[in-house]
Amino acid sequence: MVLDAYFPILIFLSVAFGFATLLLGLSWIRGKRNTYAQKIAPYECGFDAFDSPQKNARRQFDVQFYLVAILFIIFDLEIVFLFPWAISLKTIGWPGFWSMMIFLSILTIGFIYEWRKGALDWR
Repeated sequence: MVLDAYFPILIFLSVAFGFATLLLGLSWIRGKRNTYAQKIAPYECGFDAFDSPQKNARRQFDVQFYLVAILFIIFDLEIVFLFPWAISLKTIGWPGFWSMMIFLSILTIGFIYEWRKGALDWR
């Protein structure tokens, strides 16, 4: 029967699901549930997360967090595209080299823009 070939996959998924459920259950049973001031303190966004949504939705906050996020995306994209390019550089030749230089120059322009906007100056 064709379904006999899928039986080991079913066993594997059952064991994986059971193991994950066991670990989650143990952490829920044995975990501490006490809250303290540091645990409910503002995290990364700069304001209380447990405040009323009406107050937080209208509150002004620094654009610095978005600038840092854009900077992370710039470097993340650069690294993601550099690895396959470096591996296949011999086969793509000079056109591939110059296309990557154009890409890196665009990313450098983005980095300079972020630098001028003050994303690297943490206040």
